[in-house]
Amino acid sequence: MWTKRILIFLPLLVTLLLLQSFFWVPTYDRQGAGNPDRLRQFIETSIGDAQILNPILSADTASSRINELVFDGLIDYDDQLNLRGRLATDWILFEDAYLQTLPDFRAGGRVLKTPDDWIRYIRERLSNQKEWWSNVQSITVQPAEQIDAAVKLPERDADGKPVLQNGFPKQIDVAYRLQRPARLHFKLKNVDQHFFDPLEKLFGDALFAHFPHARFIRADDPAEKERLAEQYADILPVVEHNPVIRFDLRKGVRFHDGHEFDSGDVLFTYQSIMNPLNASPRTSDYEPVKRAEVLGPHQIQFVYKRLFSPAITSWMMGILPEHLLNQKTLRQEAAAAGKPVKPGKEVSMRDSDFNRHPIGTGPFVFQKWEGDVEIRLTRNEQYWEGPPEYHEFIMRIIPDMITQEMEFYAGAADNYGVQPHQVARLKDDPNFHSISTVGNNYSYIGYNLRKPLFADPRVRTALGMAIDVDKIIKHVMYNQAERVTGPFSKSTQWYDESVEPIPHDPEGALKILNDLGWKKNADGWLEKDGKVFEFNLITNHGNPIRKNIMTIVQNNWRKLGIKCNTQLFEWAVFLKDFVNAQKFDALILGWAMGFDPDLFQLWHSSQAHPKQLNFVGYKNPEADRLIVAIRREYDQDVQQRMTHQLHRLIAADQPYTFLFAGKSTLLLDKKIVIVEDKPDGSEEYKKIYPVKGGNIFYRFNDWRKLPTAPQFAR
Repeated sequence: MWTKRILIFLPLLVTLLLLQSFFWVPTYDRQGAGNPDRLRQFIETSIGDAQILNPILSADTASSRINELVFDGLIDYDDQLNLRGRLATDWILFEDAYLQTLPDFRAGGRVLKTPDDWIRYIRERLSNQKEWWSNVQSITVQPAEQIDAAVKLPERDADGKPVLQNGFPKQIDVAYRLQRPARLHFKLKNVDQHFFDPLEKLFGDALFAHFPHARFIRADDPAEKERLAEQYADILPVVEHNPVIRFDLRKGVRFHDGHEFDSGDVLFTYQSIMNPLNASPRTSDYEPVKRAEVLGPHQIQFVYKRLFSPAITSWMMGILPEHLLNQKTLRQEAAAAGKPVKPGKEVSMRDSDFNRHPIGTGPFVFQKWEGDVEIRLTRNEQYWEGPPEYHEFIMRIIPDMITQEMEFYAGAADNYGVQPHQVARLKDDPNFHSISTVGNNYSYIGYNLRKPLFADPRVRTALGMAIDVDKIIKHVMYNQAERVTGPFSKSTQWYDESVEPIPHDPEGALKILNDLGWKKNADGWLEKDGKVFEFNLITNHGNPIRKNIMTIVQNNWRKLGIKCNTQLFEWAVFLKDFVNAQKFDALILGWAMGFDPDLFQLWHSSQAHPKQLNFVGYKNPEADRLIVAIRREYDQDVQQRMTHQLHRLIAADQPYTFLFAGKSTLLLDKKIVIVEDKPDGSEEYKKIYPVKGGNIFYRFNDWRKLPTAPQFAR
């Protein structure tokens, strides 16, 4: 009897409970009701966990996201991609340039016996070049000196063959003595890669091309004289560019443990990056530094051994606290963990517990890291720029994209990276704020230019003309992409907007190929000299966008009579056996670009060896010249003119078929706004927007989550 009654009334009871819950369970729009702390939290999801919370060691996206909240760099980009101060309040760039003199050198019909003779001669002959001369702040003499040093050279056996060690040539120190004559030191107001051009014209080949190095350099071992001669130009350079960056540091900034930040922390961060024991992936950015000089507790300068304009952006690196990571502290930490270190042996920073409990100067303070679950930060109440609006930042690790989406809809996360096919459905949802911006990326088809089939740029142009890129953007990217025509990020001034995309013109493409001797055979395939126009197109497995692109371009080329075979490989195999080994015909890939115009690693001909990034083997002397000139140029207006030249040159050569830059689309809870203080003390709420370059989180410290969504004027 009771069983029967329970079965009758239980469904009714459940219905009543669900009905009344409608009135007390908060909806998505009222998720702060009953839990006001939720409004003070920003919850972000990540597909993978962080690896190491140390800015000089991390290389993954999740770690970088946390590091940028916990640590500050000396500078970063503002909303217009101009540099702005962070831990540095100001900085200047200037140059120390050196010209090597020769005793009793003959120039212009006179003998220059002393360095002062050289200075007088230069003043007489070049003071009328007002623009050049106005950049010279002073000329002084660096006295002659004797230097005993050594260079590393491959060791040779008795037959003159390289001695191998672990499969690589063994390096030995070859000692020498340098009797360097006096040098002229030019202190320049601005860095100028062309500064020595007038001096080269003035003194000619006798100084610049035929400098008598052997008079001043002597090998300790006479048997090494011939090999040492190959290093003469580096041991005793005729000219030397030494750009200098001097930073004035912000006073009164403290690390999260209360210790005051100063120039010693900046020096320590640089030294830690360059310490091989730490195996920092950032080393190449700082290798051009010749020396670091602390000028005071809040001033430091870095002298570079060559022209290297990307140097300035390397100081966006988060600064480490020296007092927590110096060798004394690391040794104490190792001893406390029962791992005492032998006297004189250094401890790697990678072994420190700091990497799971970081302490920086940034707007958020590390609280907790639960592996593969979440990372929690709280706001820095003493932050030098003022505490953030959010009291807590939480990164939840959710590997599954569908679960991320469901958590966002449920209000358990505050943002969601929308997939292209979802944009149209979600952009008008009243609960969400949809933000779309062109990302710093582009997708492309790259051709192995070492293959005779792709050697002619006209062939590559024809292949590009056959592809309907607009169709790819519409049907594969759901219109969440924009055409690109060259190698720079489309959101930067380096990209040349005047370059027109290659048109979709199959008939024109076929005419080009016909004119080059490619004619259709009886089977409908293009053929030349008995060989069918056939190649393999590959990409990595697990990327549906690239897979769909592959299908479309294969079909486009087939219509022309081009036989394209396609294949997918697992990422590790794809990279190791094909890309790095350069054993491919054509491939589909993409680049994530930065904001710096330096393309040396991607496009310079010296970077076309196995395991390097110019894996398509692009080689163009004019492109090489421009690439080197761009990374040596410190004037952004001049850089921009050169990047546009390089853009047009590469677009004409078509080593890639440039496809599109994908848009980054983010959904945010509509209750999240930017808070601005008005002069009268009241607050104004503004919509979140991406700044130039696509950064949506530029003003993250000013974000606040309101109890209800505000109404903005349309």
